[in-house]
Amino acid sequence: MDEMESIRPMVGEYKGKPILTLNPGDRYPFSFGVPKAKMIMKNLDVIKAFIEKYDNKTAATKEP
Repeated sequence: MDEMESIRPMVGEYKGKPILTLNPGDRYPFSFGVPKAKMIMKNLDVIKAFIEKYDNKTAATKEP
């Protein structure tokens, strides 16, 4: 299984608020609530550009 392909995301609750956990089966799960989800969606293009620029796997495949 690829490191990015862990268990399907789960919706849970923390202090009465809904949270989304993207990798619930991993050692360090990544969870966030609605406000951070909105911030992520608002900045999705910036996040994609960041990955393209700094991800070693992506950068290695684009270089001649």
